[in-house]
Amino acid sequence: MSANLAVTASDEARETRKVSTRAAFSSFIGTTVEWYDYFLYGTAAALVFPKVFFNDLTPELATLASMASFAVAFILRPLGGMVIGHFGDRIGRKKMLVFTLLVMGLCTAGIGFLPSYNSVGHWSPALLILLRVVQGFALGGEWGGAALMSVEHAPQGRRGLFGSTMQMGVPAGLLVSTGAFALVSALPDTQFFAWGWRLPFIFSLALLAVGMYIRLQVSEPPAFAKVKDSGNISRAPLLEVWQNEKKKTVIMVFFQTVANVGYFLITVYALTYITGTLHLPRSVASTGLLIAATVDLCMQPVFGWLSDKVGRRVIYGFGTIFFGLYAFPLFWMLDTANPVLITIALSLGLGIGHASTGSLHGVIYAEQYPTRYRFSGSSTAYQLSGIISSAPTPLIAAWLVARSGNSASVSWYVVVAAVVSLSCVLLVKETYREPIDR
Repeated sequence: MSANLAVTASDEARETRKVSTRAAFSSFIGTTVEWYDYFLYGTAAALVFPKVFFNDLTPELATLASMASFAVAFILRPLGGMVIGHFGDRIGRKKMLVFTLLVMGLCTAGIGFLPSYNSVGHWSPALLILLRVVQGFALGGEWGGAALMSVEHAPQGRRGLFGSTMQMGVPAGLLVSTGAFALVSALPDTQFFAWGWRLPFIFSLALLAVGMYIRLQVSEPPAFAKVKDSGNISRAPLLEVWQNEKKKTVIMVFFQTVANVGYFLITVYALTYITGTLHLPRSVASTGLLIAATVDLCMQPVFGWLSDKVGRRVIYGFGTIFFGLYAFPLFWMLDTANPVLITIALSLGLGIGHASTGSLHGVIYAEQYPTRYRFSGSSTAYQLSGIISSAPTPLIAAWLVARSGNSASVSWYVVVAAVVSLSCVLLVKETYREPIDR
């Protein structure tokens, strides 16, 4: 009898690990597809859109307008987080994740088919911004759902590692999108700006099919199923967040300030800085970012695993301090115009600064809220932070360099962001040993 019980327990443990791994892989693949779509736009906003959709403006104004179109999606992300989070807390994580993936993929492919300004005039940038806004709404709900799928399915004591697999989709999406752009960037300028840049956007349809297939195979997390079976579903989850978690949510809105500033400075503005200010070929920026994204992808599970051992605050605090100290050396290396040093600069910024912070966003935000309104709380706080620190970063960096004529002002901007994040790290509660089904 005891042997049979042992076998049964062993089978159950294997099945639990299998389900946890499948959920983590699903979140990774789905998030990779989502962020491929998203970062593709960021790369094109730096290298293509000023000449295709905003070419009636001066080069400086065209760059600013293109960066503004990148930022506009962040305005809709909190709304997406609130609306999709509401339904994710009420009817389930899985349905919302399928919806967000579908919307993101179709919008990205749509951008690939848009006519240029020379063809239809102002309709062209107007349609571009419309698709970008819808993208932002979908991504607002995507992040929270993917985070909860991986973290709520994870075994106790390994949520940092499993949660990092979802966050690995961010550099993986950047890696694939940068690689796709690197391939088409090899085309002559005439072909590149005429049709070459469109191919990575249209390729999103193939990635969408893969992501949809994988996401449909995953079940709802046990923590949510427990709440649903008990009839404890919240009727107004966002209202409960406001009533019960107001102070915590404000802290979490500013928590990732330096991670956002540092990441979008490197992945979006640095492309403009390298090609526009330093007048280096597109290939230098694309190759450097490709290698940096690979380093980030490899380092994220390391920091996620470490956070399960020593705590979230220790690892995240380290990353925050690193970003603050690295703000000036980053531009010193970029300003050498040496391709090797540029690649090292980008790789250190993403592989240490972002990997040690970004890898923990899913698990930290999920652990701060109870299951009953976890989707709404984590999504709302995370997406509001995007408006404050992610969206304006490329625009502010471009403005600071244009006004001052050097990069020192941008470095000080990063230092201030690090101080804000470190203050928030000191205020949040450590949660890595607490149960997730509360």
